[in-house]
Amino acid sequence: MALYDVPAPAKLNLFLHVVGRRPDGYHLLQTVFRFIDLCDALDLDERADGRITCENPALPEAGSDDLVVRAALALQQATGVRQGAHIVCRKRIPMGGGLGGGSSDAASTLIALNRLWRTNLSRADLMRLALPLGADVPVFVFGQPAFAQGVGEALSPVALPQRAYVVAQPDQQVPTSAIFAADELTRNSQCVKISVFAEWQGGAGARVFGRNDLEPVACAMYPRVGQMADWLRACGYHVRMTGSGACFFAEFVTMDQARRCHRDITAEMPTGRDGTPVIRNSWVCAGLSDHPLRHWIRS
Repeated sequence: MALYDVPAPAKLNLFLHVVGRRPDGYHLLQTVFRFIDLCDALDLDERADGRITCENPALPEAGSDDLVVRAALALQQATGVRQGAHIVCRKRIPMGGGLGGGSSDAASTLIALNRLWRTNLSRADLMRLALPLGADVPVFVFGQPAFAQGVGEALSPVALPQRAYVVAQPDQQVPTSAIFAADELTRNSQCVKISVFAEWQGGAGARVFGRNDLEPVACAMYPRVGQMADWLRACGYHVRMTGSGACFFAEFVTMDQARRCHRDITAEMPTGRDGTPVIRNSWVCAGLSDHPLRHWIRS
């Protein structure tokens, strides 16, 4: 048996506040996750010999450290299933961009193999397997836009309006560990209640809620990231970094508005001091109301 073209969507952090730090060094966050239709794709073929193999051109040397492989092994070990799988991961989500591509690939692997291997674990079971793989993996299994707290594992569903996004990637990756280790990172943002975010959503006030506490650190440490953000703002667009960077996004009410923005920035885009483009890649994306595999799991 096999499953082909299994989607693994990217995510945006609509805001991201760092509200504290645990004694073990993990940061306490508040954020809202939204899925977008920029997706990686997975092909999964069942193997009878129990082996887990993966073709991931983006991570040719990763081997057993690849999150896709780790996710498959976690499900295999938790259920005692004797089948294996050969997995091909076709990347569209850029690495080091704050879009959650690796976490999403791992979550879609758990969901798809739960179906392929007929292990029939519940959503709660899969979320327990997801958390040790990475703080962002559970929200992709959760399957809905979510208000997240703690290290990202305490999730509550939120209703989000239909929106379109332009996502821009600079010619520089940002390692998450470097941002969270920076002395300059503030870790004392005030906690907000989900009701405050919900009330803001229903109002006619400011277009954006909160901020991304990691953004000033990433822009200072990685000059091309800051240069891209400055240029987009100089063009008149309100942009915000997602995750720990390096990608930024602008939100629009309609896809037509997003397409116009995308045409404008790609037509006018200058190069940096070293001659490289300010923006390495960009996409027009629709916000998703649910994860495309949400209904593959029994709740």
